[in-house]
Amino acid sequence: MPSEFNFFQNWYPLSPIEDIDPTQPTPVTLLGIRLVIWKHQSSENYQVFIDQCPHRLAPLSEGRIDEKTGNLMCSYHGWQFDSQGICTHIPQAENPEIVTKNQNNFCVTSLPVCQANDLLWVWPDAKSGEQAANTPLPLSPQIDANKGFVWSSYVRDLEYDWQTLVENIVDPSHVPFAHHGVQGKREYARLIPMEIVQATPKLIEGITSGRFKTTITFIPPCYLEYDINFGDSEKKMGLVTYCIPVSPGKSRIVAQFPRNFAKTLHRFTPRWWSHIQTRNQVLDGDMILLHQQENYLHQRQSVESWKTAYKLPTSADRLVIEFRNWFDKYCHGQLPWNEVGISVTEKAKINDNRAVLLDRYTQHTLLCHSCRNALKVFQRLELGLLVYSIIAVAGVALLPDPVRIKVGLPLMITAALSMGAYAWLKFWLIPKFYFINYVHAQK
Repeated sequence: MPSEFNFFQNWYPLSPIEDIDPTQPTPVTLLGIRLVIWKHQSSENYQVFIDQCPHRLAPLSEGRIDEKTGNLMCSYHGWQFDSQGICTHIPQAENPEIVTKNQNNFCVTSLPVCQANDLLWVWPDAKSGEQAANTPLPLSPQIDANKGFVWSSYVRDLEYDWQTLVENIVDPSHVPFAHHGVQGKREYARLIPMEIVQATPKLIEGITSGRFKTTITFIPPCYLEYDINFGDSEKKMGLVTYCIPVSPGKSRIVAQFPRNFAKTLHRFTPRWWSHIQTRNQVLDGDMILLHQQENYLHQRQSVESWKTAYKLPTSADRLVIEFRNWFDKYCHGQLPWNEVGISVTEKAKINDNRAVLLDRYTQHTLLCHSCRNALKVFQRLELGLLVYSIIAVAGVALLPDPVRIKVGLPLMITAALSMGAYAWLKFWLIPKFYFINYVHAQK
């Protein structure tokens, strides 16, 4: 029986625009489909193609943007494609008519794209472009500077499925435990009364009461937002997440963090700093738990459903129940992997390699323009401090005795300070861009 919900005929944000390198093609996977993001030199807008050259199916994400034409060039045989996906040049063609007469047959599949709220959006069904044009993007009203909001963005690839990601985000009661010391504390955990306001095929909405009134909204397949109000004050903050299905056992989160207060602090806090100090830690805190939880559930679902595998007795679990019921009713409890030729018949296996599961460098740093550039600067600074310290110490040793007393002491002090800064970079700051083992028992 086909699913009632069509995952392919929806808008998905692939990445914050600021994190995409306009000088070279960028690979990304959505719903098991390998895509390539690129931008023509003369265009302000990005394009998204199926990542296959029509010649011999080589990946265009391994290609380059030609300096003369600005077109996307396949690195296998040099075929070139314009922003519409039309082949413009075949180096091996005996005459130009080979290209002009076969443009329809030689074109790349180009997908509908849109840029809004600082994100690059794609519609993964190339055949329903008219429907895409008439379907509104799932945008948050909080991502609006005219309403007094400021925000930052974040992207990370995750080692668990889309449905596990959605289920985790609609569950606010895990925060003081899974993110102890980062977002909340265990000792401050409290009851979270939750009321389901709407539960329809196109929307699930819940409200939590307590100190802060919070509205949680899920619009399938990817939009999930927390709208948090601070009592009677006008202060508001939010969590806007987009849960992207990548492949079986893989997902991507694209998140934005709006607020209408502490704007000066926002302007003076480097984006990379919030990523390494907070955002990555939050995702690290979930990663091991969710990866293993997902695998245990997958194994047990061969003999029972989530309704008996999970024990969900409290009000705080109500959104999890609503989401799982929606997923069962409209998607038959599975994503459409078979429609893109992916088999998921094998039982999932737990990966105990924490360095892989918590690999910040691959999952985030490589994807984030701010963190990539910050890491390059710190690595160069690290090398410079080390070289200066060595040169300073060697220079003092070579100075004549009368000069060494006057000049040597300041040089040794600066060399010691440089070595201290070098050690701080090497052993504390730079590792935060790569891997930090997250052990809950030690938090």
